[in-house]
Parts: sequence; C-alpha cells; structure tokens
Amino acid sequence: MTTIEEKTINTIRVLSAEGVQKANSGHPGIALGSAPIAYTLYADALKFNPADPNFTDRDRFVLSAGHGSMLLYSALHVFGYDLSKDDLMSFRQLDSRTPGHPEYRHTPGVETTTGPLGQGVANAVGMAMAESILAARFNRPGCEIVNHYTYCLCGDGCMMEGIESEAASFAGTNGLNKLILIYDSNNISIEGNTDIAFREDVAARHEAQGWQVLCVDDMHDLGALRAAIVRAKVQTKKPTLIIVKTVIGYGSPNAGSEETHGAPLGEKNLAEMKKYLAWTEEPFTVPADVKEYTQKIAEKGAKEQRKWKHLLNKYKEEYPADYAEFIKWTTSAYQKVDLVAVADLWECADKPEATRNTGAQVLKKLSALIPNIAGGSADLAPSNKTYLKGRGDYSKDEKSGLNFHFGVREHAMAAITNGIQLHGGFQTYCSTFFVFSDYMRGAMRMSAIMDIPVMYILTHDSIGVGEDGATHQPVEHLASLRAVPNMNVYRPADYRETAACYISAVKGSAPSCLVLTRQNLPQLDGSGANAFKGGYVLSDCDGKPDALLLGSGSEVHLLVGAQKILAEKGVKTRVVSMPCMEIFDAQSRKYRNSVLPRGVRVRLAAEAGSAMPWYKYIGLDGVTVCVDSFGKSAPAEKLFELYGFSAENIARKVLIKLGKY
Repeated sequence: MTTIEEKTINTIRVLSAEGVQKANSGHPGIALGSAPIAYTLYADALKFNPADPNFTDRDRFVLSAGHGSMLLYSALHVFGYDLSKDDLMSFRQLDSRTPGHPEYRHTPGVETTTGPLGQGVANAVGMAMAESILAARFNRPGCEIVNHYTYCLCGDGCMMEGIESEAASFAGTNGLNKLILIYDSNNISIEGNTDIAFREDVAARHEAQGWQVLCVDDMHDLGALRAAIVRAKVQTKKPTLIIVKTVIGYGSPNAGSEETHGAPLGEKNLAEMKKYLAWTEEPFTVPADVKEYTQKIAEKGAKEQRKWKHLLNKYKEEYPADYAEFIKWTTSAYQKVDLVAVADLWECADKPEATRNTGAQVLKKLSALIPNIAGGSADLAPSNKTYLKGRGDYSKDEKSGLNFHFGVREHAMAAITNGIQLHGGFQTYCSTFFVFSDYMRGAMRMSAIMDIPVMYILTHDSIGVGEDGATHQPVEHLASLRAVPNMNVYRPADYRETAACYISAVKGSAPSCLVLTRQNLPQLDGSGANAFKGGYVLSDCDGKPDALLLGSGSEVHLLVGAQKILAEKGVKTRVVSMPCMEIFDAQSRKYRNSVLPRGVRVRLAAEAGSAMPWYKYIGLDGVTVCVDSFGKSAPAEKLFELYGFSAENIARKVLIKLGKY
C-alpha cells in the first residue's frame, strides 16, 4: 500500500513529467530522481511559510541544478505556494510564472536565478554567510532572531564546475556550519555516464576542503536522508555535504539513461511511468489526501513564523536600539537616505589622485552612513583599496566582520556576493583588478539578470597598469561589460565623479561596475553632481562648438587640455565627460541632444580601451583615440605616449578632421 509520503513524492514526479511533456521541452530526469529529496526538504527540514515566502527568518533553498526547475515548481505547488495548476501547465511559455530555469522575483519561493551550473552552490554559500553575520551581530541570549539554514540541491554538472570547488573551499575555510549541500549523484550527464569526464572522489575533495560529508545510498530511504540532515544541523563547525545516490528518470522506461536528462519522456513513456507508479489521477492533479497532508505542513510553517514574530517583539522590548538597527539592515533603510545632500561625500583635497584612492575615500565615508556595507577582494584589498578599517574581518572564528577575504577565487567571489545580497541585510561589493572581471563574468551576468545592486569595484583599469604588461592591461573589458544589459559601468574622471558614481550605484537597483585607475588624475573644474546623468558638459565654449570631445575616466583631463590648445587656434570645442553610458542613454532625448548637439558632426572620443562603444555617439564622421590592440610591458607614461594619449595628439586629430591641420 502506498503511504502518504510516497504518494506526495509521486505527485511531485508526475506533475514535473507532465509539465515538461506539455511544454514539449525541459528536463524531467532530475525531477523524477530527486523528488524524494525535494519532498523531505519541504516536509521535514525547511522552515517556510508559503503564505509569506519572504519572511525574514525562513530557511533558504537553492536549486543549483536549475535545469530541474519543474521539480521546484511542482514542490512549491504541492506545498501551497501561490503557484497554480495553470502555472504548471504553462511551463516554459511566454510570460508564464514558470520559466525554463528558476528566476528570482518571478516565482514565489524562488530564492535566486539558477541555470549556469555551480552558480547556485556559490549563491548558497553567500546566503549562509549572510545568516552567520546577522546572527553574530544581532542575536542575544534568549532572543536568537536570526536562526535559519541554507539548503542547496546540486548535481553532477555543478560538481564538475570550477566555481563549485572555489565556493566549497571558501565555505569550508570559514566554517559555514548552517550550509547544507545535497548532491543528487546519478552519474549521468548529457553525453552519457559521468565516467567519461568526471571520476574524482567528490566526498574526499570536500572533506579536504573542511566539510562534513554524509552519504545516503538509496534515494527512497527517507529515514536515512532525515538522519543525515539532523547530523548536518548538529555539526557546528563545518558545512555539510549529503551525497544521495539517485536514479535519473526514475519510474520511466529510460530510467538511468541520459535520454531522460533534457527531453520530454514522450506520451508513451509518460503513460508507462504512471503505470509503474500506479498513478490514475487526471493530468496536473494533486490528490485530495496529498493536499490535506501538505496543508498541515504549511500550517506548521505559519506557526513557526508566528513564533518568530513573537520572539522579535520580545527582542524589540528588551533590545530596542538593536531592534531598530536590525530593521534598518533588513529593509535597506540606510540605502534610502538622501546621500546626495551629505556634503562630506563631495569634499576632497585639490591634488591629483588615482580614482582607486578616491574610491576608497568615498567607500569609507559611505560605510559610516550605511553601516551594513560589506564586501571584500580577491586577495587584492591593499591594491583595490577596498578594506574598511574598523569593520572587522569575517572568519571561521569571527562571524561579525564585514571585510571578506575571498582569496584568489574571482568567480566564486562574485557569486557568493550575489548570495549575500539576495539573502538581504547588506549592501555588498567585491573587488579585483579590472582585467580579471573575465573570471567573474558568469556571476556578474547573473547579478544583471536578477537586478540586484552588487557593486563590482574594478581597479587598474587600463594600459595605465604599465609594467605588468598585456595580461594585466584591460582593453576590451569596458566594451564587454557595457554590452551586458542592466549593468551600469562607471568610469569616473576625478573625486567628485567617483562620489557621484558610488552614490548612484548604492541608490540604484541594478549591479554596477566601478572602474578605477591606478595612476593619479587631476581634480577637474566643473565635475560633480551632473555626473548623475551619466554624461554631461564638463567644459564648454562660447556659441556653437566646432567639435565635441568625449571621454571617460583618465582621458577626460586630456580632453580639457586639448580644448585649450584648440581654443588658441580658434577652434571652439565642448568637452563631454561620460562616466556612465548606460545612465546617459536612459536620459531624455532632449537632454542627450543638449549635451551632444546633432548638428555638430566632428566628434572625437578618447578612452584607454576598445573604441567600439563610442561609435553610437561619434558616428561615421567621428575619430577616436582608443586602444584596439593588446598592451605592452612598459612604464605607464611611455604607453600612454605610444598609444597617442596626449592633449597634443587629440588636438591634432580634431584639426585634421576639420581640415585645419
């Protein structure tokens, strides 16, 4: 006789297979194999309330194997989230609430967007890290208002990705004991048995990285899985990996085969699976007894939330100042203050400074105004200037620190930072040399897709790196990141522009790249709050200009120098500083035309990077002083001379274009 547990598991299986079949697209294999895992999590392990999916002290569940989205949607539907039968039936269809991979803010109960394998594991590491910091900072004896776990389900593909190893190493080093990673180990990937490409001892690797590793040999042994989760919760020093041996496509004629990974079962095989599971319900039906059973589980979650609210009220009475601060952290209240009006943010010494240094000054001032700013660097904080003195260092033994030492793990760093931001309670940043944004791109793209305001502080922004040579001199990177939708790329020219860029990044919802120099730059007359518009007239002439001079960052002061040279020769020019193309493009057409008059066809763009992004502003008649080849190893000043970055060369090019040279 089928138990109610088995029936609930089979409900998840059938709904998943039916959703994929109706869409004629998707991945049924993991859903059929991992349904017992999903059931056990929602029925026994997770603290959740489907009526309030975002309650602060809920457990987080991340499906890193995002291709198995139908497993998650079916479980959410069965356990009472606001996800209807019609939603399941519209899986992978235009504008449905059940897209092909889970999407943050799109489907209730989805904590992060996943799909690129391994990303979810690193996100989960960040969520567990965020929980530990908030707990260390705000919990008091008898009032543990932050007390939840982060669970993550991953597969063989996640374990093959380098980001998982980076993230696991970081988690083990920092003793994230409230992180529970469940590995659906079915030994199948798209091309066949994993032995063709993946034979390592995953358990031994994670043990070496500082994890507790537990094994469940039979996916249907719910008692063993429950016991493993209990052991994971008892462990107070290490994260836990639970390896569960599963059968991909369980119950279908092709069970155990790669054929069930990424294609519908087919009507005949679906019917055979239902027969094997003794399933006689109408399509997309949750049996009445299953509904009654899961409703009681959901009610337990609502009770847990009520208990937490009672505890929070007790905390408010006993620790009113801490309560007020906790609410500010968890509602992003600090980020909503009027930072523009803070005069100190705009004040600087009138001397040449690298924007990595001015960025450090602004970040320090912001952290005094926004105490939940937290972040770190990929072992480069002394060079990136991103270490916040007095904020403490996060570690295995000190969980309250807000400076994170990510080590040389750029990809995991960015994805972990995403997880911290997603968890809530923090304004995050992470940092490395600009050229190594290549190692972060996967996670940066996920930030943009999710529309979360992670700040990427990227220093050593050009050939100005100098002697380190081509490997460390970014050329194509500005163009590459500007091509990412919903990513604001800032390249400020001096202190006041840097302040505007940081404020804009903190106040916005999208991720931002703060691209900063190693070499000193002068403070410019006319810079400041106009930078909030992304591009503005820094220095103008009387009357209609003969030419427009456009640039960003370290090249803007050269444009000002060229403007003076040209004025002496009777040529009128306008200097336009463009610290953020994306924000400028979002301005009204009237404003954009006022900055870049359509009637002025002679335009020059100067930037120590690829010329590609500038052609939309300078058109076919424009000229550039840019870098469209890899750099060389030499002192920075020699390289800038070699590539033509001088006021004299800029002026010469404009004169040639005007026919006056």
